[in-house]
Amino acid sequence: MSIGLKSDSSGTSGSIVINGSDKIVVTSAGNVTAGTFTGALTGSLTAGGSVTSGVAVASTSGTAIDFTGIPSWAKRITVMLSNVSTNGVSLLRMQLGVGGVATTTGYLGSSFASASASVANSTFSSGVDFADGSLDADRKHGNTVFTSVTGNTWSFTGMTHLSNTGRCSYVSGSVPLGGTLNMVRVTTVNGTDAFDLGTINIMYEG
Repeated sequence: MSIGLKSDSSGTSGSIVINGSDKIVVTSAGNVTAGTFTGALTGSLTAGGSVTSGVAVASTSGTAIDFTGIPSWAKRITVMLSNVSTNGVSLLRMQLGVGGVATTTGYLGSSFASASASVANSTFSSGVDFADGSLDADRKHGNTVFTSVTGNTWSFTGMTHLSNTGRCSYVSGSVPLGGTLNMVRVTTVNGTDAFDLGTINIMYEG
């Protein structure tokens, strides 16, 4: 890989060349002294600022859908739902996890759902619960974003809208985890209703 150099004082140009022998070679450019620097090149070009999409999962079976292997450098995670449905009446729930195990305590915040004739509210404790969209016929769409606040504390905000009727659900809150986040789970409050339609995916970034 070669990176061009140009000196403002002399107008002459040079280059930095990173070769296969882990050497950095600087070709003189004005007041930049030429030389060769040796040593291992370390670090990662993808450990920050990158956006990585997970593998989309068909939410057509099972009581929980887990996205594991999220890297420790991830600072923002987006959970995306498209036409998601279950076979029961339990509310949709999202949970973060440490060491491949979903965290089931410590969630703070609430959910608000609007409908044509009523509203519903739900406070959190065991997960991020969406206060609407619990009927078998409901088809949920939307994004929820989890963001690292500091250390292992995460805040979140999100929404789902139903395509089969004019209702929506909004969530917001935070959760302190007992370690480094590496998974996200999408399930239901009762944990026994099964998914029967739609697609779920995640996206994370540093």
